[in-house]
Amino acid sequence: MSQLLSVVLAGGGTAGHVSPLLAMADAVRQAAPEARITVIGTAEGLESRLVPAVGYELRLIERVPMPRRPNLDALRFPVRYPRSVRASRAILEEVGADVVVGVGGYVSTPVYAAARKAGIPIVVHEANARAGLANRVGAKHAAVVGTAFEGTGLPGARLVGMPMREGIARLDRAALRPQARADFGLRQEGPVLLVTGGSLGAASLNRAVLGAAPALGAAGVQILHVTGRGKALLGEDGTPFTAPGYTQVEYVDGMERAYAAADLVLCRSGAGTVCELAAVGLPSILVPLPIGNGEQRLNGAPLVAAGGALMVDDAQLSAAWILEEALPLITDPARLAGMEAAARAHGVRDAAQKMAELIIASARKGERA
Repeated sequence: MSQLLSVVLAGGGTAGHVSPLLAMADAVRQAAPEARITVIGTAEGLESRLVPAVGYELRLIERVPMPRRPNLDALRFPVRYPRSVRASRAILEEVGADVVVGVGGYVSTPVYAAARKAGIPIVVHEANARAGLANRVGAKHAAVVGTAFEGTGLPGARLVGMPMREGIARLDRAALRPQARADFGLRQEGPVLLVTGGSLGAASLNRAVLGAAPALGAAGVQILHVTGRGKALLGEDGTPFTAPGYTQVEYVDGMERAYAAADLVLCRSGAGTVCELAAVGLPSILVPLPIGNGEQRLNGAPLVAAGGALMVDDAQLSAAWILEEALPLITDPARLAGMEAAARAHGVRDAAQKMAELIIASARKGERA
């Protein structure tokens, strides 16, 4: 191992990859303040903005989608993929990498290949209940495979939980609630329903809540609606939609504030979201994304089974469903308290620290002359 620990993290594209990657980077930095931390990503992914914003070194390689069917990407793959592997190898050599940590996504596959060729230990973290292609490839040669959910099928996998920011992992919702509600212009008293489809929003959630908002407001329920960037909801007159007790924002920087303000959340069941809700003890109604390979339903199932969440199909979600099912729930403090306790008991708050220990140990075991 080099004199100073050099850790390279690879992955990105979406917040689901970038958020746990940065949480692990922070935990490594806390455990080994002298460590050199480098992130390999692509120019197209969220990492191109988020990684430099928090002060970590970012190196870019070409985005090379793994071909799943005959198309233009498949024709280009035999040329582009080896080029990305070579670029990754050059970065690993330049920074003297002692260990490579991958979270999946297009960028991880060539970095895994480069690390294997260079004899550098590989650590994989899989965030979803159903593992992605990149991590299925990387796990075959990994020294350590950590997962956020059971049953991924990855060889040698161990359950560690979802690495997340300290602001969420250590959130005290009750302590932060007064300030959080004030920040969003919400009343201090009365239940608050948080609705979010993530940074991009979810049209089906937005439509259903828009229809239910007047009746929810009449019942004393406040709504904090995170609509998604560029997806402000308009009324019939073309101005932003308003209703009693209804507040909409396109994006929240620091979701812990929204979690603290809320009593119940209606949201998608992305892996990061599900794990965060469990960690902070926030009751939820999960609406799995109806497209993809079904991972969002798998992500949410354990929290539902534990009693911390309900689940409804996207096709069944409507204003009427919200009034029939969500309204009785959010106005029942005892039921919410039971769900909060169940969610919190299911949550894992120290996954980033667990992964940092495994990353540092893997680097030491793989020490090279």
